[in-house]
Amino acid sequence: MFSRTESFQQFIRFYPIVTAIIFVHLFLYLVTLFPFFPTRSIFELLAGVNLYIAEGELWRFVTPIFLHSGFAHMLFNSFSLVLFGPPLEKMLGKTKYFLLYLTGGILANVGTYLVNPLTYTHVGSSGAIFALFGFYIAIIYLKKHMMSRQNSQIVLTITAIGLIMTFLQPNVNVAAHIFGLISGLVIGAIAYYPK
Repeated sequence: MFSRTESFQQFIRFYPIVTAIIFVHLFLYLVTLFPFFPTRSIFELLAGVNLYIAEGELWRFVTPIFLHSGFAHMLFNSFSLVLFGPPLEKMLGKTKYFLLYLTGGILANVGTYLVNPLTYTHVGSSGAIFALFGFYIAIIYLKKHMMSRQNSQIVLTITAIGLIMTFLQPNVNVAAHIFGLISGLVIGAIAYYPK
């Protein structure tokens, strides 16, 4: 489920949303290397800056999901997406998967805005990725037959490690990770809770 055996072309064809998100990650990273905007950098325009959000720049709930602080940050989040995004895109379909990813990321950024000071600035897709983990956990507990025991253990282990590292590593948006995870869990519970 989480091992990728497709060729590059197959991956693009089977998982167009995951591919498009990673392309946007890479594109925005490359734009940060070249200052095309002489008056304002791409970070100034798109980063999640709580003060600017408070002043009405609401697009900053969305744009930080696709922007990263450096190559390693972008690579790690994109690699996580390559591993954990495709099974959900296949399971949910393109539209529902994209809505899950985007909604989870936005709610993670809303949580970041609510619990951090106005001076707080953030970028990264980890809130949206944690929403995927939350959605998987909802499947594990509400629709056990949809995932094997081995894959369930992988998700639970990776999520636990991710949460532990959230509190141990410096410069991590703790609120985004927590709110993203909860958002995915709630969305999954709404989708799969027995009627």
